[in-house]
Amino acid sequence: VVLGVLLASGCGSSPSPSGGQAPAPKPAETQQPITLKYAFFAPATTFPAKQMDKWAEEIGKRTNGKVKVQTFPAGTLLNAQDMYDGVLKGVADIGLGAPAYDPGRFPLLNGLTLPLGFPNAKVSSLVMWDLVNEFQPAELKDFKILTVFTTEPGFLQTAKPVTSLNDLKGLELRATGSAVPVLKALGAAPVGMAMPEVPEAVQKGVVKGYLTSREVLKDFKLAEMVKNVTEYPTVVTTFAAVMDKKKWDALPDDVKKAMDGLAKEMVLWTGKYHDDDNIKAALNWAKQNHKLQVHTISAQEKAKWDEKLLPLVDEWIKQADGKGLPGKKFIDRAKELRDKYAAEYR
Repeated sequence: VVLGVLLASGCGSSPSPSGGQAPAPKPAETQQPITLKYAFFAPATTFPAKQMDKWAEEIGKRTNGKVKVQTFPAGTLLNAQDMYDGVLKGVADIGLGAPAYDPGRFPLLNGLTLPLGFPNAKVSSLVMWDLVNEFQPAELKDFKILTVFTTEPGFLQTAKPVTSLNDLKGLELRATGSAVPVLKALGAAPVGMAMPEVPEAVQKGVVKGYLTSREVLKDFKLAEMVKNVTEYPTVVTTFAAVMDKKKWDALPDDVKKAMDGLAKEMVLWTGKYHDDDNIKAALNWAKQNHKLQVHTISAQEKAKWDEKLLPLVDEWIKQADGKGLPGKKFIDRAKELRDKYAAEYR
């Protein structure tokens, strides 16, 4: 009778290998998503931040929710100066910074910010991606590159039309980074200031325009005062989204595969978004609402401008090669890739 009761209650039915009772089965565990903090220094409305949102959305989809990305634009986690060190220190898991802002830290990548004649962001972004993968710059050795891209080239945007070197002589124009030596070489007088200060500076006549990519015509409402764009592309600003190598190595293989699969897609997606949506919308808005004029320069004048800028490239190559960097090879390959991609994405 006792045996019947024991069997009926299940108390003696499944002995463990040690002779005791088997433990009760554990409930199935719910896998927690991998949460990654992604930092950027500029506002959420800017095109690099749009890229950040798109990347985060795509990774969530491609990992079936296994990865959750929290985005921190507008310097809410890291600012431009601290971005790459902040990633290495673990403040952010992913950082989107601008190597163009720190040429000392990124000496080889800085070659991409020379006046190399890139026609648009699609071309320069694809060139940057290929060069990073082909040359494997030592300056990136501590990072896993998730994607790279650039702005479109900077264009002269001025209160009065500029179509010749004579128009530029002594003209006070806002510029930063690699745009400063460009303006100096062309005879203008560059003035350094943060972009948010430019509208007031133009209004007060402190500067007569600026050299940068053209989305600012709409983003900063500058087309209300700056009515002229000169059709002469100059220099781009570079961006790179990175993870610390150790953080990357710790990720599951399927997550790494998803991120690697998205990397080059985002290079082209961002270039297209910037060129075809961001810039085109700004130009159309400025033309329709503020009668923006786009001025071409003659072939003879263009040759003069090109000749003024050529020494900037030659000097950079000389300095890079002197430091043991493959400066000439880097620039030669950049031009070769520029021509290749320009034939497809002009």
